[in-house]
Amino acid sequence: MSSAESYAFLKGHGTENDFVLLPDPDGSVHGELSAERVRALCDRRAGIGGDGVLRVIRTTAVGEAGAGQTEADGGAEWFMDYRNADGSISEMCGNGIRVFGRHLAQAGLADPAGPVPVATRDGVKVLTFAGGEVDGEITVDMGVPRVLADTSVSVGDRTWPAVHVDMGNPHAVAFLDEGSDLADVGPLLEAPEHDAAVYPAGVNVEFVLRRAPGHVAMRVHERGSGETRACGTGACAVMVAAALADEAARDTSYRVDLPGGTLHISWTVDDRIMMTGPAVVLAEGVTRL
Repeated sequence: MSSAESYAFLKGHGTENDFVLLPDPDGSVHGELSAERVRALCDRRAGIGGDGVLRVIRTTAVGEAGAGQTEADGGAEWFMDYRNADGSISEMCGNGIRVFGRHLAQAGLADPAGPVPVATRDGVKVLTFAGGEVDGEITVDMGVPRVLADTSVSVGDRTWPAVHVDMGNPHAVAFLDEGSDLADVGPLLEAPEHDAAVYPAGVNVEFVLRRAPGHVAMRVHERGSGETRACGTGACAVMVAAALADEAARDTSYRVDLPGGTLHISWTVDDRIMMTGPAVVLAEGVTRL
């Protein structure tokens, strides 16, 4: 389509990690969604503004639309075609999938009374709506975490040990010393350095402080987007790293505070990570970007 044609969009956020949603059920509106268009939509001055773009497309239309799905749909009707703000493709987005699910429920495209499967590049994620209601918090089964190795992140001449946790996309989780202040980490999030051999496709970096038993706070630099107000997969990775360091038993939960809000993450006895948090669709309109 040409940039002169208008098309529908929505704007939403999960713990202030914000997204532009593009309803495109059969893939006919956007076809091959270009990185240029994604960057224009996410531009916070000349565009709508967002940390990424969520295209809402049926799994049956994914191949023709060039969405790059790499996992079987597992019977899910809808596929979350997620792009970072710089136009790059990402495997998964934890806050984004809750916003995606909220839109499906509000638009009558999915029934919140039952589990809602959504296909992603990291396989199918199952969403559960609190009380089976359209509104309220959403819990996502984020799957089995993979703890791969110890690594490190650096900024200038400062280096922190980190844990490599894969939640569908890669994370380097670094714990700050007691008495540190997350506010001091802000400038560090502009360009953290990582081991390119360990993370050839880039990495999300989390800096973490312990608040209390089962309670941590974090800031995050997301590959392709920079610092964001929250990262759902990052919060899951942080919980996994904290629980392992604490030698916590399975079936335990952590509160994870982010600049944009709070998520609750549980690690079940059958080794799955469950993420619970809010999601809001706050605007809709048309654009020619």
